Amino acid sequence: MPPDLSMESTYAGIIAGVDEAGCGPWAGPVVAAAVILDLKNPPDGIDDSKKLLPEKREALFALISASSHISVGISSVAEIDSFNILGATKLAMRRAVEGLPVAPDVALVDGNRPPDLTCTTQMIIGGDALSLSIAAASIIAKVTRDRIMRALAAEHPHYGWESNAGYGTKKHQDGLAKFGVTPHHRRSFRPIRELLEAMELVAV
Repeated sequence: MPPDLSMESTYAGIIAGVDEAGCGPWAGPVVAAAVILDLKNPPDGIDDSKKLLPEKREALFALISASSHISVGISSVAEIDSFNILGATKLAMRRAVEGLPVAPDVALVDGNRPPDLTCTTQMIIGGDALSLSIAAASIIAKVTRDRIMRALAAEHPHYGWESNAGYGTKKHQDGLAKFGVTPHHRRSFRPIRELLEAMELVAV
């Protein structure tokens, strides 16, 4: 079953869906998006971004952007390393909601760890598969982050970020082994931290 407006129908006022992309990768920022759909006329085909092919996500990104209020919040690698990935994700979500051109009355947020928002916040585990608004936010966040990682891949072509989005694939691991850690790697993540510690031992 694709996501629908059942969750949205239980609330009054302006409703925003909120989701993130990029909690698990070893490199790159974490990106959150907030989307206020036109609930009377949402774009057709919205689904959990993970279930969509890249070209479908891109097409829906354009449709959602043209018909909805959207905002993106980003937490940098430095913020991830300073606040941990959960804290950085919450910060990105807050930035996304605060960046909306219209203040929502309710935020439907994917997950179970609420960000610090000034509006009513409803956490929904697996929300991108249930709520159309959250699914729309998942598409905006995913496409935005994939574009960022493709741009970074052009600067650092040895890690496969254009296809693995910074996750720890074999190509990414091979790149780390041969070319080392870049400024875009999350040093607080265990694989990167352990690689840096091993390099320090070799240098001693």
